[in-house]
Amino acid sequence: MTIKVYNTLAREKQEFVPIDPKNVRMYVCGPTVYDLAHIGNARPVVVFDVLSRLLRVEYGAEHVTYVRNITDVEDKIIEASLKSGEPIESITKRTTQAYHDDMAALGALEPDIEPRATDHIQEMIDMSAELIRKGHAYEAEGHVLFSVSSMADYGELSRRNRDDMIAGARVEVAPYKKDPADFVLWKPSSEEQPGWDSPWGKGRPGWHIECSAMSRSHLGETFDLHGGGLDLTFPHHENEIAQSRCCNDKPYVNYWMHNGYVVVNGEKMSKSLGNFFTVRQLLDEGLNGEALRLTLLSGHYRQPLDVTREKVAEFKTQLDRFYGALQSVAKVDANTDQASEAFLEALRDDLNTPLALSVLHDITTELNKTGDDRKSERKKLGRLKGELLAGGYLLGIIQQDPEVWFKGSGEDSSEIESLIAERIEAKKARDFARADAIRDQLSADGIELLDSPQGTSWRRK
Repeated sequence: MTIKVYNTLAREKQEFVPIDPKNVRMYVCGPTVYDLAHIGNARPVVVFDVLSRLLRVEYGAEHVTYVRNITDVEDKIIEASLKSGEPIESITKRTTQAYHDDMAALGALEPDIEPRATDHIQEMIDMSAELIRKGHAYEAEGHVLFSVSSMADYGELSRRNRDDMIAGARVEVAPYKKDPADFVLWKPSSEEQPGWDSPWGKGRPGWHIECSAMSRSHLGETFDLHGGGLDLTFPHHENEIAQSRCCNDKPYVNYWMHNGYVVVNGEKMSKSLGNFFTVRQLLDEGLNGEALRLTLLSGHYRQPLDVTREKVAEFKTQLDRFYGALQSVAKVDANTDQASEAFLEALRDDLNTPLALSVLHDITTELNKTGDDRKSERKKLGRLKGELLAGGYLLGIIQQDPEVWFKGSGEDSSEIESLIAERIEAKKARDFARADAIRDQLSADGIELLDSPQGTSWRRK
């Protein structure tokens, strides 16, 4: 068992060796809850959900801790409240629930711990004070700023030169800064802004210190793996490293993993560019959440991924193939605890989900070709079915009952069954015009009829 991951810090694929195999720890940056999540926001959720599933299989579920935070105090939330007039507490509560609902629709398991920034303000104040004490931060006009020049190897993660770092951080030019590259750990709050008492007056944390404080609180000063989108490499993750290492005098994270952008016509999808669509929007249009998840896994996680409605429809068809194979062996017993070795090797190699998906298609092809009821063949069917389900679980797909997948849980099922029964009677009476009309009616309603020697079944298209 060897898992390899591409470590952004080292710029190479490395064998993953946890600090303690009995206590594997992973932190992933969660949402800033001021608006609905777009599909680019969903990609890291799905990617690192697969990684957490793999780690649990390899090390045991009880030995893995997955933390993904909620940022519920940040200037974007304040801006959203000022613009809409909706209270901050209402915005964060509403959008957090929407985020949970949307990610559940994509089949993402809940993290073991989901800390909220507002529950860890004291830890952020404590870290800021410790950084001041150690000469890595300073107070100025109610602000606490990290002194970039105090850290000799600042910029090691992103490997940017000083000018690029200043430009990339979109730093605020302020007279109280000793260096333009210095970044905020704590800032003052007006009466209208959320704020907490601190040694520097009423204020609120900077964004970067939040994740450093929450990860330290729940995973310790040094932990195994930190994930997030490529856009967080700088300045967010770079600044997390600076704060945590200088505060704790210890390494912060051993492996950094970053997923690539979701793109539209080759351009990064983002709210600032206005070229995005939300998960909720796609679900409301009737696109299938499981197919959307599979679309997000169809490319290697480190590469850019172009997501279109047409692609989602294509992967819905692939899921139909998987569920169709499972439906044909519904009565065959299977052990779903063991994925195939080829599948596991694909995921162990830096989460190669496209290769893992191709393995599932190979298993499905073999499953469809094995139709004999002999005892030896049924044993093979059971093995293949088990491998398909076990692999599907690791990708977070094909875990529904095939009948539910194809028919759904719509209230119109009894009406469909009645029309099918009427069609059967029409064919017996040789009223083929009526039989064809019923088929056409059902087809127009998105219902596909499947005639076989055993009878007529149906499924939603």
